[in-house]
Amino acid sequence: MGGGNPAAHPVTPDGRYFVVRGRLWRMSDPALAEKDRATLVATLMAARRAVGAARRSQDEAAEATAHAAVDQAKRALGERGPPWWQDGAPDYNRHLARNTPYAAWFAAIGA
Repeated sequence: MGGGNPAAHPVTPDGRYFVVRGRLWRMSDPALAEKDRATLVATLMAARRAVGAARRSQDEAAEATAHAAVDQAKRALGERGPPWWQDGAPDYNRHLARNTPYAAWFAAIGA
């Protein structure tokens, strides 16, 4: 999961996550230069297409390589790995919003 179009989903007030089906997904690091972000997103999309192609051809080695490329791109974007924020706040990536400090905000938006 993750990626997708965060603009189509609610974003937490602190800008750290967007919500899909009640689950928090970490946003990309806002400190990335737009050119770098665009390059990384293009790399991510190519890797995701490679996952699909490998699955369709039932090439397990190619699929593993493609999954590794997806992970590398998501880490470079700041969507995985250590959080990009520096205030020591915990990472709630992939947690249900209702089970996090964002629960009241999530309930209030009625998503």
